[in-house]
Amino acid sequence: MTRVLAIDLGGTNLRAAVYAGDVAAISQHIREPAPQALDAFAARVRALAAAGEAEAIGLAVPGLTEGSVCRWIPNLPWLDGVDIATLFPGMRIAVGNDAQIALLAEAAEGAAKGASDAILLAIGTGIGSAVLANGRIVAGAHGGACSFGWACADTQDQGEERSGWLERAASGRALDALAAQIGFASGGELIAAGRAGNSAALALLEEPAQALGTALAGAVGLLDPGVILVSGGLAEALDVIAAPLLAALRRQLPPHLRDIEIRPGVFGSRAGLVGAALAGQAGSGWRQIR
Repeated sequence: MTRVLAIDLGGTNLRAAVYAGDVAAISQHIREPAPQALDAFAARVRALAAAGEAEAIGLAVPGLTEGSVCRWIPNLPWLDGVDIATLFPGMRIAVGNDAQIALLAEAAEGAAKGASDAILLAIGTGIGSAVLANGRIVAGAHGGACSFGWACADTQDQGEERSGWLERAASGRALDALAAQIGFASGGELIAAGRAGNSAALALLEEPAQALGTALAGAVGLLDPGVILVSGGLAEALDVIAAPLLAALRRQLPPHLRDIEIRPGVFGSRAGLVGAALAGQAGSGWRQIR
């Protein structure tokens, strides 16, 4: 079994673990501030790989990848254009968008195990997404397929350079803005109030739930997935928003597609790290679920 250095790199934090075949062991991982420059990143990864006697690297990044190249990483611009395979010669390398890597974890060992077709929405500060179709994670022509945060169900929306309509309507940032309207400090507080039966909170939560459901209907109609997975902070709010979300989704679908199930992922915040481990083990063919 090849020893893999699994890395989940975000704009704020880097998490890493050495994987040698035991997914459960990945719960014991390093968490530290993300490097702020390429040289610092390369040095830290080399040190972690050497300490863990790793022969391969699996890397999840918050942006667009193509093969082993980081094409566009908005929160880590020093990675733009960097070929990770060139940066770490002699190592087996697997690199992918963090949502696609998270879906690998869920499809191989988690909530979508056994499914041939699935959609994953990673809803936190923004919205990441990935699609499993016929047992393979979809990449698209340039690695940017299934960027669902850019979905739009509002013909009057004027668009924005750095975020799509759905991200502006239903991400964690959107929930924070809604919460402020009725005096709550965050989207988390708004969700907690809704769970407690606060009518004003429940009314506001209808907005992002309906946005998600309406936009998701187009994806379900196009892809006919067996399940929709939700990860990130909003996964913890499914007990509050699932009913209005599903109602909005089903209104826009024919009867044979209305039974779609929405469920939280199994791995939660570890999905990116678990997926990076599995990707590193599989190498460049990691998108095909075995």
